[in-house]
Amino acid sequence: MSAVVIVGAQWGDEGKGKIVDIFTEHADLVVRYGGGPNAGHTLVVGDQKLVVRLIPSGILREGTRCVLAQGMAIDPASLVGELDELGRRGLLHGAGSLVVSDRAHAILPYHVLVDGLREQTPQALGTTRRGVGPCYEDKAGRRGIPLGALRDMKRTEELVGRALAHWGPVVRALGGTAPSVREVVEPLRPIAERIVPLLADTAKLVERAVRDGKRVLFEGAQGTLLDIDHGTYPFVTSSHATSGGACTGSGVGPSRIDWVVGLVKAYLTRVGGGPFPTELLDATGERLRQRGVEFGSVTGRPRRTGWLDLPALRYAVRVNGLDGLAITKLDVLTGLPELRICVAYDTPHGRVDELPIDDVASARPVYETMPGWTEELGAVRAMKDLPEAACRYVERIEREVGTPAVLVSVGSRRDETIVLKQPFGG
Repeated sequence: MSAVVIVGAQWGDEGKGKIVDIFTEHADLVVRYGGGPNAGHTLVVGDQKLVVRLIPSGILREGTRCVLAQGMAIDPASLVGELDELGRRGLLHGAGSLVVSDRAHAILPYHVLVDGLREQTPQALGTTRRGVGPCYEDKAGRRGIPLGALRDMKRTEELVGRALAHWGPVVRALGGTAPSVREVVEPLRPIAERIVPLLADTAKLVERAVRDGKRVLFEGAQGTLLDIDHGTYPFVTSSHATSGGACTGSGVGPSRIDWVVGLVKAYLTRVGGGPFPTELLDATGERLRQRGVEFGSVTGRPRRTGWLDLPALRYAVRVNGLDGLAITKLDVLTGLPELRICVAYDTPHGRVDELPIDDVASARPVYETMPGWTEELGAVRAMKDLPEAACRYVERIEREVGTPAVLVSVGSRRDETIVLKQPFGG
């Protein structure tokens, strides 16, 4: 297989950074195709812990090239900050290791301002306040700033002026003060000098790599249930978090994709507002939060926690066309005497085995219980060495959703992993 897509199969935060890092050992090219700095990936390599928000975790692999594709919303200042941090840690591997699409759109200070002001209103959605939503609004409204505009700062000034003509009244209505064109553009000039050398037509680069048989890994952001089209609208992100977004966000046709892997946390979490039928508001939920370190890597907000939702996972399998599951944080469940698992939903129209995505509020989860285990899992490297109850839990997930596990994570470190199948055929 040459082209592999990795997507979150839940509400995001499934441990994408670690899994992408593992799979990129065999990749020539890693392509981030959507989202922005609202999705942080926490990586633990040796004794180093690193959070990246824009740059794919594949940047840690020498010889692997990383691409930020045109489906992304990129904060230029955040990008430069990440590059500087990677450089300080000696984790950059030379010129050309990162390429940025000149058609990706820039998140600028007024986007962040609007996002923050909206989150202070009764209509707040629980965003990360990073300006991602307003940036995508500008893109859809045909007043956005493609990064390619940074090659000509005079053109950038004109585009910023046009965008501020739209956002000025919005900011004032929300009680804020909009910046001037000069206040936006002047700090951008030195940042542009750093970014312009990285810009390219990445769609052509990625398509050529796939055609030439290079091993290409497509990395999304957030998770299926936050997808703008397929998520729990309106409590969703502003981009395409499902596997189809890999094609539109990177510029390759769907016939080029060989395999799709869904990341599945062994329990469930959600950040921000919106429905969460299996949410735990008790000591068990707090235990999962603390043991799983369930705090946003971008905002630090505590994540909501709950039992695994199989109907939601079946939904993710269908809309993404998942070929395999990467199950993460199985170790977090250690010590619970009993595990509950949502197997169906009771709705006003009867029992259903898939999440009723447009009527979640009136649906009630149907649970079954499974035995827990007490053994720590960090040293396990093969399924046969898992405690029997843990093995049965993984097998139940596979059986219920009709998709095999290709990886099981038993700890935060890179080596604390059971790899059952390599995505590129290994």
